[in-house]
Amino acid sequence: MDTMKLEIVTPHGPIFSGDVKSATFPGIEGEFGVLPSHASLVTLLDAGVIEIEKKDGKVESIVIDSGYVKVDEQKTLVVVEGAVAIQGDTESEIAKSIAEAKELVKKATTSDFAIANVEAKVEAAAKTRF
Repeated sequence: MDTMKLEIVTPHGPIFSGDVKSATFPGIEGEFGVLPSHASLVTLLDAGVIEIEKKDGKVESIVIDSGYVKVDEQKTLVVVEGAVAIQGDTESEIAKSIAEAKELVKKATTSDFAIANVEAKVEAAAKTRF
């Protein structure tokens, strides 16, 4: 099974590090996906949701405000100003993550479309957990 190393870091430290099957990013020119052995690139990221498919097939969502991604054949590095992982073992923990994610995006952009898009994605991701 092909995987790639993915690291997502903020000024406060790493928020994700691990081997993944794929990742989808909110690029400034639209969403794009990265698979193992992807061609090298560096690009800016917009406020939105990074969707990560882990080795076990589970999907994790991380909401970001803005930053950049550097991809090479062995590793994908994401550097962002702020990020919130949509995670938790209970509905209340996930609800708290969603509220933090919405607040992060509202601070990062004035685009109603971007805010609505992020809200829809995180709420859909949360529904798949329960």
